[in-house]
Amino acid sequence: MADKDKLFAGAIPELYERLMVPLLFEPYAVDLAERAARLKPLDVLEIAAGTGVVTRALAPRLDVEAQLVATDLNQPMLDVAHIKLGDDERIIWQQADAMALPLDDESFDVVLCQFGVMFFPDRVEAYREARRVLKPGGRFLFNVWDRIEANEVAHAILEALKARFPENPPSFMRRVPHGYGDPEIIRADLEAAGFHDIILETLEKTNGPVSASDAAMAICQGTPVRSEIEERDASALAAVSQAVAEALAKRFGNGMIERRIRAHVVEAVR
Repeated sequence: MADKDKLFAGAIPELYERLMVPLLFEPYAVDLAERAARLKPLDVLEIAAGTGVVTRALAPRLDVEAQLVATDLNQPMLDVAHIKLGDDERIIWQQADAMALPLDDESFDVVLCQFGVMFFPDRVEAYREARRVLKPGGRFLFNVWDRIEANEVAHAILEALKARFPENPPSFMRRVPHGYGDPEIIRADLEAAGFHDIILETLEKTNGPVSASDAAMAICQGTPVRSEIEERDASALAAVSQAVAEALAKRFGNGMIERRIRAHVVEAVR
């Protein structure tokens, strides 16, 4: 995976928090936080915390004695997360690479990751790292997007980008966020890393209500799709965002867009 696919910096963190979180991430964040909280963990690690949507959902559900270490590869994302949540003495914010966690063996009751495993360059090795820091019997919880065709707004945006750049369309959305949606591959990778009692549930929801222009800006400017567009035409970001917005309005109408999104939710035991 190219380094640019993992880079969430510059203007991206603020746009990601303002637009991507309500568009796609909040419904699954609440679900993942509820699943983690039901386990009543005292020591929790969050990998790829981003701008903190799961952190915010989980913190009120944790025991007053619990501790949550929230990590992300990109410090600018954590900076937004910390500002958004505010100070909570139970939460430690720490920049960290999921491939080499700077944390002790058998330290956590639960490790969770919202829509981050798709970015790991070696998923089996990253899963081994998650397993290493889990206590015996600890749980690894994460979610991952299903194939892009099952996620209507993302697929429509992909098609609009293909129309704009027919010879070399941006491929980030298919390659990365929606590039790891096969349940059998996920299960096999977890087993290879040493996990057992793997439960995988496919969960369909509806994206948060959003205008066509905000949906286009979220994906085109609030994700690494931005760099793909700028590589093709450094001056075209605004024009491409507008063209994608027009394509979404043509497909879904001029009102607020609420369409199907689908992801897999996974639980595995150390």
